Formats: sequence, C-alpha cells, structure tokens
Amino acid sequence: RPRRPQRSARIEASLDIFEPKAEPKAGPAPVANQDKSSPDGAVASHLKSSRPGAVKPLEHPGPNVKAGPKGPGHHPVRAASVPHPPASRPVPPHLTPHAQRALSVAGTADTPPQIVEDFVHIITWNVGSATPPDDITSLLGLNVGDGNTDMYIILQEVNSMINKRLKDVLFTDQWSEVCMERLSPFGYVLVTSQRMQGLLLLVFAKYFHLPFLRGVQTETTRTGLGGYWGNKGGVSARMSVFGHTICFLNCHLPAHMENSDQRMEDFESILQQQQFEGQAATAVLDHVVFWFGDLNFRIDDLDMQVVKSAIDNNKFFILWEKDQLNMAKDSETVLEGFQEGPLKFPPTYKFDVGTNTYDTGKKRKPAWTDRILWRLRVTAPAGAALSAGKHGSLSGLTSGTKVTQHCYRSHMEYNVSDHKPVSSIFTLQFPYKVDIPLVTLMVEDEWNSIDDAIVKFKLAPNYSRSSWDWIGLYKVSFKHHKDYVGYVWAKQEEADFHQQEYQVTFTEEELPKDSGDFILGYYSNNMSTIVGVTEPF
Repeated sequence: RPRRPQRSARIEASLDIFEPKAEPKAGPAPVANQDKSSPDGAVASHLKSSRPGAVKPLEHPGPNVKAGPKGPGHHPVRAASVPHPPASRPVPPHLTPHAQRALSVAGTADTPPQIVEDFVHIITWNVGSATPPDDITSLLGLNVGDGNTDMYIILQEVNSMINKRLKDVLFTDQWSEVCMERLSPFGYVLVTSQRMQGLLLLVFAKYFHLPFLRGVQTETTRTGLGGYWGNKGGVSARMSVFGHTICFLNCHLPAHMENSDQRMEDFESILQQQQFEGQAATAVLDHVVFWFGDLNFRIDDLDMQVVKSAIDNNKFFILWEKDQLNMAKDSETVLEGFQEGPLKFPPTYKFDVGTNTYDTGKKRKPAWTDRILWRLRVTAPAGAALSAGKHGSLSGLTSGTKVTQHCYRSHMEYNVSDHKPVSSIFTLQFPYKVDIPLVTLMVEDEWNSIDDAIVKFKLAPNYSRSSWDWIGLYKVSFKHHKDYVGYVWAKQEEADFHQQEYQVTFTEEELPKDSGDFILGYYSNNMSTIVGVTEPF
C-alpha cells in the first residue's frame, strides 16, 4: 500500500456559524453515491445478530482538503478520545467566557467541572410531495459555517402516498439521502432516523460524539383517524448526550382554524403514549425536550386584510397575541415550561408553490404553523407534571442545565412547498457527566502493509460485550454505521475474560484497495450504536 506524504486536515476545523460576515469556506466534494438499499430497508435500523449490512466501498478518498506533513508533535498511536479542537478554530462570541469548547476538553483535579456546550441545529419543513431542491446549503447553515454545529435534527413532512412509502422501504428516501450527502463531508453521521408515513425525523452528530450518544430510542404515535392513521401524530428520538437525557419530538397536529382544542388534545395524547425503556427518563417530559414540526396553530379573530397588512409592514407583534399557540400557553397545563423564541419572521404558511406569494387559491389566512419550542427537564416525574396545577411543575429545574437559542428564522428562499422551512440554533449547556468512551480503540497512525492492520481495544468495566460486536473501517466522510468499507468481528473468546486489552486483525480481503484517511468505529450489538471511535488515520 503506497505511503501517503500528507494527512488530511481535521474534519471538525471550521468557520464559526455565528460569523455571517466571514467568507464561506469551500466544503469538500461530496462522496460518491452509495447503493441506496440496506438489508433491512433503513439505514438507521438496528443490527440483529447477523453479518453487518453490506455497503459498497466509497469511490472517493474523502475530503480533499490537505494539510502539511506531520510535525514534531506526532504520536504513532491514535486512541479514541474526545478530540481537541484545532488551535485555529475561532471561538463564537457567546462562548468568550470559556477558553475553548467544553465538548473538547476534560476537567482535572485542579480545575472546576467543565460545562458541555453542544450546538444543536433544528430544522422543520413540511415539504409535502416535493422533491429536494438542488441546494440546501443555506438551510443547513453551511454557507456561513462549515461544520461548527455538533448535532443536526431535521424533520421533513414528506410524501405519504402508499406507492411512495413502498419505494422508500426498498431504497433510502431522497430527503434522507440528500441530507446525508450534504452533511457527511463535514463529519456528520446519521445517529438514528424514524419515519411514520409522512413524518420523517433525522438525527445527525459529529462522528467523534457518537460514543457519548447512548440509549438511543425512537417512538411513534398515530393520532389521525382516531389513532389508526399516521398522517398526523408524533415521532420522537431520545438519547443520553454526555450522560444527560434529551428528547426530540416532531409532531404534525390537526389542521384548520377551528381545531385548536383538538391540537392540544392530540399533543397531550402523544406525551402520554410515548414511553421509553429504562429505569429513568421513561416519558418525554423526563428529558430536556425539543418540540417542533407542523403544529398547525393559526391566527384567531383578525381578518385577512389585517394579517397581510401586519406582515407587509413587519408588525408581527400585532399577530403574536392572536396566535393560537401563544394564547394556549396561558391556559393549557401541558404547555407549562415550554419556551419559544420571538416570531420575528413572516408566517410560514400558506404560499403558492414556487413563489413567495401567500395563497391565492383557497385564500387561507397566513399563519405560523411551523414551530420550534423547548422545555427543560423538571425534577418531578412527567406524569405528575401532566396532572399538576398551573405552576406546579416548575418547582425544580435541573441544576446546571441551560438552553440558549441563538437563531430562530424562516428560509424564504425555498419555495418547493406551500410551507417555508424554519430553523433554530441552540447551545445546550450542562455539567460534564460522561466523557469516557465504553470502548477505546488504538491503532497505528498509518497502515502501509497488511501487517499494520491491527486494532487493539480496551473495554470500560461497565460495558456489556457481545459476540456480535464488530469493528468497522470507515472513510472519514461516512454517512451512517453501515457505511463501512470493511469490518471484522470483535468476538469474545473464553480466554478473553481476564484480559485487559484485546486485539483483532483486518485481513487483506477486508481492506480497501485505495489509500486515504479512515476512521475505526466499534459497533455494539446490544446498544445498536457505535461506542468507540478513533481519530482519522
């Protein structure tokens, strides 16, 4: 195998997303399209006790940004850890009190406990039956910051026609594919996805965060046609992020002006029905919650002329107090604790498709149907919160937890649907809790021959190993856990029980034929997720 004279620049180096005046950085070329099918029909489905789903090797060697040769600080062995950011990475203005991002540093006995600051970018868009636009760069914020965000949560209300759903079972749906194609060159990996007819929820994270995203579970609740049809309802994904539980809940609630009470009933039903496995944080409200989607709340009382005049003159405050969701916050106990940023953008529904003109057909009154809210976890159990009095559930906010919204906006430039997409960027802050991976992988810095293809790994004492665990070899811009170019089983032999360190070897057949930068990931069959990664080598 030829020796490479240079190493790729670290994938997480980037401009800061909160510096709009900065020149956009040219992103690396997208990876060649993969075979869209997977053995179980979904790229984020759980792997059973069988051979990992086959994925064709990537055709390009990964990001095309190259750095100089290795310097004096080079270490010959790469171990999985929480990577330190490059020294050149700019610090966002709102993080100036901190020396660097706490996701990338660990506390010591001589320093106070570190604070995790996780950038979360949420996007909600009802696209109906539309196909993806040619470019979603600005929607993802990649035009002003090429990868500063830690997690993307993307909701699409997509085509739910039966023939389209059958096709999406056999092949990755086109919206998932375009999101993976655009995000993977910047180091984002699909953590999980969930679809219920037209509701599609995608969760992406930086590859080096994967070992610290644990207990990933998804739930669905149908509320259409009395609970039998999934055109309305909610899909959610919950997980532990550095030891703190978070739930992303996407809802599509009943339409039309007169159904405000039904929307609230459906939301409460979704909260009550969605239950997760585990001893703690079994209900949605046991987590820090991000609630978003086509919530379908309308603007009461005001006639069309008044609404359009307020929009034309940017006097949105006239419409706020008549917004059904804002009014419900004063009377609905189930909404207690939910927060939302100011609606400083025009109502996002309903537009003539292909234009920025409000509905000229049925002449429906414009409304902020597409929303993003959040709620901090409280100490009382979720069931008690649902049944408590108006101020009964806010008595004990989780110590140290903080959610800061930096941006809440619509994207008027996208017109493939009668809805405009809405996005929000948050910083999620909480005390450092989990910063040690369950599996630590160690590998030589370069594999120049078959003899170099040896992987050593150590297991945390609390890790439950399975004979069906495996170690995948990935290009640096891999899309999801099955997007490997080779793998080996991390089988547990009887003689292994008393060992502190384990070793596996990749054979020539399991290695790619081309050179490039790669990452190793340890996949846990019991946890259905990657629990250990290396840095690129």
